[in-house]
Amino acid sequence: QVQLVESGGGVVQPGGSLRLSCDVSGIDFDIGVMAWHRQAPGRPREFLTLITSAGMTNYVDSVRGRFTISRDSAKNMVYLQMNSLKPEDTAVYFCYVRRQDSGTGYWGQGTQVTVSA
Repeated sequence: QVQLVESGGGVVQPGGSLRLSCDVSGIDFDIGVMAWHRQAPGRPREFLTLITSAGMTNYVDSVRGRFTISRDSAKNMVYLQMNSLKPEDTAVYFCYVRRQDSGTGYWGQGTQVTVSA
């Protein structure tokens, strides 16, 4: 059974940093794309960033330059380093992975990030 478990969320002051981790287990396939999304209260889930199996990355404008995605393919882990956090970054953060062969996607359960003074 595929499981994605996020960790590293919490409460941080504006301007602070957090590092999220996502541990993927129970897989018997190669992971293609790994990504992070978030969902703020009352808003739809939004894509933030992805990293391909080749290490190529993409970011939405709102986090580019502040957030950095990375992966450890040997450990089936994906990370999100978040710097210069703002109150509007407050949301539940979800990791997502997609199988390289079929394109089937899997979601984690989310981790709460709250940016508040």
